[in-house]
Amino acid sequence: MTRPPLDLVPADVPADRLTHNPLNGVTGGIWRTRRDGRPAVLKLITPPGGAAGPAHWAASAEPGHWNYWRREVEAYRSGLASTAWASAGLAGPAVLAVEERPDGTVALWLAEVDGRPGTAGTVGDFAELARRLGAAHADWRGRTGELSRYDWLARDWLRDYTLSRPVTEPVPWDHPAAVAAWPTPLRAALRRLWERRRELLAATDRLPRTLCHHDVWPTNLVLSDGGPVLLDWSFVGPGPIGEDAANLVLDTFFDGLVDVALLPEVADAVLAGYVEGLQGAVDPVLVARAFRLTGAAKYFWLAPVMLNRAGGATGQTYDRRDEAAMFAGRRPVLELLARWAEESLP
Repeated sequence: MTRPPLDLVPADVPADRLTHNPLNGVTGGIWRTRRDGRPAVLKLITPPGGAAGPAHWAASAEPGHWNYWRREVEAYRSGLASTAWASAGLAGPAVLAVEERPDGTVALWLAEVDGRPGTAGTVGDFAELARRLGAAHADWRGRTGELSRYDWLARDWLRDYTLSRPVTEPVPWDHPAAVAAWPTPLRAALRRLWERRRELLAATDRLPRTLCHHDVWPTNLVLSDGGPVLLDWSFVGPGPIGEDAANLVLDTFFDGLVDVALLPEVADAVLAGYVEGLQGAVDPVLVARAFRLTGAAKYFWLAPVMLNRAGGATGQTYDRRDEAAMFAGRRPVLELLARWAEESLP
């Protein structure tokens, strides 16, 4: 859908289509436009069966499902997106309107946020975001029982999302594309990571719990003068300490949106900022382990999926590199991922 429906945005009103994951059956489109004469962002939310797409990105009608179709609507309507982390200086954009439409879709109108895109962030920006994430997570440490009143939160997002990724076995670990870009020790480590995926997830179950966004990365971040603003609250729910911070590191680099040469510095700065923000609510040694463990658990499936697709379409939305460049460009991030897994599991 190149433009919003005319009942939402008349033909004479500009509407610029924004990049989003077109595979996700929940998102019918996102546009930068205007509402009542002011800049706005319109997100069209689609119910199950309302959009074509692969099964592993299908919208769900089950409130606890990782991809429940109404979750972001409810996060904004309830005020959770604007208040849950407000004490830490983090929130979503202001809600202008929520419109239930006759065809079953929902029009979510949000205020446009002025600022730099997250992809233009510096090491210092990411460290500050991590500090605020730590403060937010500390605030919800031990309080996740209060979330029971929100029956639409993701029930077990990390496990449900990762185990739903479409990996076909046997994985071709020695595919020519991998051999050309990834040395033998890395391929062996990534194979061990895949084989120990359930151990990883079980280990994350034993970590302290908090309220997680579950999709903290540069394209969901605006660096405004008033502080960082987080977009896309469609996956929000309880989760383990460390997960949002680890995801920030990995997703900043996997798609080639930020220079991968910054990876070591960003990883160190994000962990340090996150520990600082937690202010002792969780032992720093445990925080460092949780950071590595949840990062490894989030992406144990990525190398297998890349190898399944090797030789065909990459299936990427944000990463515009060709296959060889993508395999080579992701090598440093996959090496970090494999090292985190080796350091986290006995």
